[in-house]
Amino acid sequence: MEEAYVRLLCPECNKEWQEPPGELPESQRVLHCPNCHASRRVSEFTRTEHDLRTLKQFG
Repeated sequence: MEEAYVRLLCPECNKEWQEPPGELPESQRVLHCPNCHASRRVSEFTRTEHDLRTLKQFG
């Protein structure tokens, strides 16, 4: 069985990374970029609508 993951992209520094949805806060909670420490809602870091749906479904 494949693990689900959410692809993330920082809108400020363009760092790309991925996390399992269970390790991320809810989509409206604040997340901090591990590179530049920008603070935004998790939903603003998701790369695509598919990633946002995955976060909401499995998170």
